[in-house]
Amino acid sequence: MKQKLDIETLMAHYAEDRAAYHGAVVPPIFQNSLFTFESWDAIDKAFDDRVNSYIYSRGGNPSVNMAEAKIAKIAGGERAKLFGSGMAAISAALLHFLAPGDHVITVKSIYGPANNLLNDYLRRKMNIQTTYVAGTEVDEFEAAITEKTKVIYLESPSSAIFSLQDIKAITQFAKSRKIHTIIDNTWATPIFQKPLNMGVDLEVHSCSKYLGGHSDVVAGVVIGNEKDIAEITVNEYEILGGKMAPFEAWLIMRSLRTLPIRMRTHQENAMKVARFLESHPKVRQVKYPGLESFPQYALGKKQMSGYSGLMSFELDTDNLKTIKHFFNSLKIFQIGVSWGGHESLIYAPAISYLKELPEEQFKDMGISLGNMRLSIGLESSDDLIRDLKEALSTT
Repeated sequence: MKQKLDIETLMAHYAEDRAAYHGAVVPPIFQNSLFTFESWDAIDKAFDDRVNSYIYSRGGNPSVNMAEAKIAKIAGGERAKLFGSGMAAISAALLHFLAPGDHVITVKSIYGPANNLLNDYLRRKMNIQTTYVAGTEVDEFEAAITEKTKVIYLESPSSAIFSLQDIKAITQFAKSRKIHTIIDNTWATPIFQKPLNMGVDLEVHSCSKYLGGHSDVVAGVVIGNEKDIAEITVNEYEILGGKMAPFEAWLIMRSLRTLPIRMRTHQENAMKVARFLESHPKVRQVKYPGLESFPQYALGKKQMSGYSGLMSFELDTDNLKTIKHFFNSLKIFQIGVSWGGHESLIYAPAISYLKELPEEQFKDMGISLGNMRLSIGLESSDDLIRDLKEALSTT
């Protein structure tokens, strides 16, 4: 029996065949658009198994498949499919299960562009209706079910207010009603949360965040069982063309080697920053699932093994001029919309959510102008705290 390897070892070696690459410690990039064959019969056979054959890189590519295999392994899935962006992955996952006239249940704090896909695009194009719930109680999802409900779309923790959903309880009743479940697991990563092991059908990530981790790639991934991912590959992936480029896949594979180490550092830094902010007199509230004061702390401990570096806090002021002054006073924290990279970032969610969500839905999320989102990077936690302390002292 082969010894079970730890995740750090798997990410360094899994799915790589160094003997086939002349012993290269880093696999080559298969930067080609097509693959050639020796005969009619050979290419004919490949078309009979497009999912596992290399014909054209819009369908499959060795560099992409190596990265996919590593991601599937750490997530506990049978297979993964990389896409050119997180939204391409989310769109493919939803379209895989949905047909015109279907109904979706999701959380009010859903990622803005995913909300636009459901509440605007799919509603207009396919008459798909969406019901939004807070998501903190399982009963909310059950009460929202209709005869047309086909998908429950989760985001736990959410990237806006970090609310959690009871993943195992939701998937159990969803399966009993023949409803599919999809979860955006970008915040926790497969290092700290494994939704597929809790019964979720499809897991999606923005690989631009922690899986990429260096703010140099835009990508997404869908992870699930062999059947679903094979169908997504020949349908939503090939037909809609949201393909993953070999070089970007190679960058993701590079990043996966350090993912467990990076996530531990993100968590360590974030806990120190969160505790500092929680004790500061000019901060009303800190939202971070790793804090004991977080309302769903117990649920987080039950379904997650750790915490990433994304959090939010609310300044103890409603004065926009004061808020902007704090925002602009930071030196180490850079202003940017994304998160999950090596660098620390600050962003005010109200800036984009006011543009992406209906006013009523925005109010339901409980986000104010003074709500600041922090992505805690890999810098010294002492330097990050000092930067925040100095900016807060000027407000």
